[in-house]
Amino acid sequence: MATNSLTLVTIFIFAMALCTTLPFDAVRVPLAVSRCIDCVYCTPPPPGSCCSKCCASPIQTKTIAQSPYCEITLNATDILECFPLNLLDWGRTGVLSIALNDIVVLCSDSDGFYDSVALPTTLEDGPITSVSWQPDGHILAIGLMNSIVQLWDTSTMTRISTWSVGHRFAVSSLAWNNSHILTTGALDGKIVNNDVRVRTHIVSTYSGHTHKSAASSNSRPTRWLHKFEEHTAPIKALAWCPFQRNLLASGGGEGDQCIKMWNTHTGAQLNSVDTGSEVGALLWNENERELLSSHGFSQNQLTLWKYPSMLKMADLNGHTSKVLHMAQSPDGCKVASAANDGTVKIWNIFGNPAAAPKTNNEPFANFNRSSIR
Repeated sequence: MATNSLTLVTIFIFAMALCTTLPFDAVRVPLAVSRCIDCVYCTPPPPGSCCSKCCASPIQTKTIAQSPYCEITLNATDILECFPLNLLDWGRTGVLSIALNDIVVLCSDSDGFYDSVALPTTLEDGPITSVSWQPDGHILAIGLMNSIVQLWDTSTMTRISTWSVGHRFAVSSLAWNNSHILTTGALDGKIVNNDVRVRTHIVSTYSGHTHKSAASSNSRPTRWLHKFEEHTAPIKALAWCPFQRNLLASGGGEGDQCIKMWNTHTGAQLNSVDTGSEVGALLWNENERELLSSHGFSQNQLTLWKYPSMLKMADLNGHTSKVLHMAQSPDGCKVASAANDGTVKIWNIFGNPAAAPKTNNEPFANFNRSSIR
């Protein structure tokens, strides 16, 4: 891919609205191609391995188990090296989707073992540039380089819908407002709202960005509320706070390297922290007042911050290249990270999975699977 970074350094905040239309019967198009990937399960990790080095740094300020956070490493050698893309998402049923060039791998933790399957996409579909689970966790939206969006029913492994969303370039971001409204952002700077129940999917289009754009959850824009321009480099990382609804965190790229906090009611910047490296992704801890960030050169680490002091609590090392993507498990305990080093790692950073509610133990019950042990 020719473009390796965003040029947009502005954050727009939208007012929200909803619209509804009549549903339609989706056309099912089953495909026969199936592929899988090799994976390594390491618990406990072998001495000297990358996983044996993934413990918290001495700067931690809370009690964290000394056992490694890193639980598995997937040999994901086909992760596209492109800053704006969103290639990782964790669904409500506990299934992690990973886009690897022209395939999507689905991984699920079942009683301590990770099972994986690959959606039967084809080479003709083109490189996959974004993935997003519908809120119920069974339908997966896939954005492609050729500005096409596909919906897949993962319970039957069939493609149920395909359409062009009106973008001129790759669909780099996907976000669901509910089970029916899918918002897409692309490298042409447009945001498009799609109602997946109707044959003519596109219901509204917005072009407030000067170049590339990213879609955020619950986004139904109708007018600008605020415009934040304090970042000095491309912005990929945005995260709404789960315990304070008017709080937005943003992370700047290589020329900025800052995490900024915004009050979206007043438009005020609340805080700015220089992290020392570009920020690839941000995730809030849904159980405690903590923020997790992923980074690039020189340490390629994940960093845990205490909010609101933004005191650094821990560094998680293990990736050997910039960490572009993160996704949080539905129980709020685990975090998956994907990097340009061709790996996806899963970390128990936000809590103890044993104490969290169990997700679906057999998400792949209806089709063949390969066990990762």
